[in-house]
Amino acid sequence: MSLAEIFGANLRHHRKAKRLTQDQLAEMVELSSEMISKIERGIAAPSFTTIEKLSEVLELPEGAFFGVGLVVTADNTRTRQLSRIQTLLSRMNDEQLARATKLLSALID
Repeated sequence: MSLAEIFGANLRHHRKAKRLTQDQLAEMVELSSEMISKIERGIAAPSFTTIEKLSEVLELPEGAFFGVGLVVTADNTRTRQLSRIQTLLSRMNDEQLARATKLLSALID
């Protein structure tokens, strides 16, 4: 998988986690819907300015689009479970996230 494809897949994941359409995101970052679609499919690479806008709008560090800090595993049940958990966590507010962290820590410790 190329860096453009990784970036695009992560952008799509985080956009959907925020429950935004491509049209809505495009308007927020002042791009066309077609360009957002091309970026998500890994056909086009965003500029640094666009990455900064996406980061701001989706409230993520720029590295999140490149998979920095994410667990990468083979495509299997574990991967799907981790992806589902990440999506759920990304939808939580700060208070919910703090409670979830405590619950997960209790399960592991």
